[in-house]
Amino acid sequence: MTITEVSKKYGLTPDTLRYYERIGLLPPVPRTKAGVRDYDEASCSWVELVKCLRGAGVQIEALIKYAALCQAEGDTNAQRIAILRDQRDQMAGRIAEMQRSLDRLDHKITYYEQCLPCDCRGKCG
Repeated sequence: MTITEVSKKYGLTPDTLRYYERIGLLPPVPRTKAGVRDYDEASCSWVELVKCLRGAGVQIEALIKYAALCQAEGDTNAQRIAILRDQRDQMAGRIAEMQRSLDRLDHKITYYEQCLPCDCRGKCG
């Protein structure tokens, strides 16, 4: 697939895809004899993974380390697991914080909905 096709498929700009490759988030993408990027199934799988993890708030630095470990020789599974667990813990913290905010909003909505019938302008209860 061309960079334009991959860009459309995954909702990322060609510049973003080039940037991800340049900083090591994506392994080097195969190229045609003319030097044009030719995304294969493995490349697209990486694009999909990076997009998913970035969308979940995983830090670029952690993804760069993870990608490097995936391409390294030898057994790097323990290091990869450590990175993924750390990012998961951070994400769980963000989710808990968002849940507290959502609960607070729900409480305020319920409070003001209770005021509607009496038209107390928020002075009841």
